[in-house]
Amino acid sequence: MSTKASTTLRRALLYVPSSSPKFLEKSRSLTVDTVSYDLEDSVTPSMKAPARTNILQFLSQPRPPHITELSVRINAVSSGLALDDLSTVLQAPNLDTLVIPKVNRASDLHFITDVLRQKLPKRHSEGSANPIKIIALIESAESIMNLNEICGASPYLSGLIFAAEDFALDLSLTRTPSLTEFLYARSAIATAARAHNLPSTIDLVCTSFRSPEGLKTLEEECLQGKGLGFNGKQCIHPSQVEIAQKAFAPGEKEVEWAVRVVVGDEKADVGGRGAWTLEGKMIDVPVVGKAKATVERARRCGIDIDAIMEKWKHQEPE
Repeated sequence: MSTKASTTLRRALLYVPSSSPKFLEKSRSLTVDTVSYDLEDSVTPSMKAPARTNILQFLSQPRPPHITELSVRINAVSSGLALDDLSTVLQAPNLDTLVIPKVNRASDLHFITDVLRQKLPKRHSEGSANPIKIIALIESAESIMNLNEICGASPYLSGLIFAAEDFALDLSLTRTPSLTEFLYARSAIATAARAHNLPSTIDLVCTSFRSPEGLKTLEEECLQGKGLGFNGKQCIHPSQVEIAQKAFAPGEKEVEWAVRVVVGDEKADVGGRGAWTLEGKMIDVPVVGKAKATVERARRCGIDIDAIMEKWKHQEPE
């Protein structure tokens, strides 16, 4: 796993409607990897213009202290509203990322890329200390068929999001608790993103959050998504964030194993050994690469790696 892919952290992406100054202000107190201030689905047509003004004002104020990434979900290119959205939000000094809905083909991202190059040349993806990023929402059968072209469509592209409700509507599917009806689409998204070295794959929204059962469903969905290759989840309520961020952080046993591999490999390297074993399992270059990525991700999730390193400092390659 490349450094780029392992160090971008979007375990939870929380939507906040830009039409509500109250919700915008409330978001200031949140602790979350990514907030996506919404100009699309949660904003009625008559509120689009005020919502743009709200989000420009909000993202021109000091950054919220505990939100790592500030993004805005604009309206789809096909809606005819995207250019007005971009003309306003690209003025915001604290904008990190654009979330683009209904990306059906590569040309949708070509349009966004051209506007970014024109309006924000200093934040180009190459050579900028603070490049602007794009995350694309995959919402239709057409977009699944065009994934390869979409993934290669823009140097700004930093991840894919699966929009299950729109996808279900497009294919006339009924969502079931097992989510098996989405297996092909989710696997295709995770695989395409990996093939193109995109850092983020953000899974479908969990519609339950009101009760302990709802939060248990959320956790199960997160772990299922992680098992399919996703590394984050869309959230529609602040109560979902903590569970998603815990689920998409490396687990305790996973981190411990990774640390043991890294410590043992350093010693094997000094001894000139290319492959070695740990508890009867062969450790070679791909295993070490994955372990290093896990350790790096765990560190970024706030896990005390130094303490675990200290515990296993005597680990020897077998």
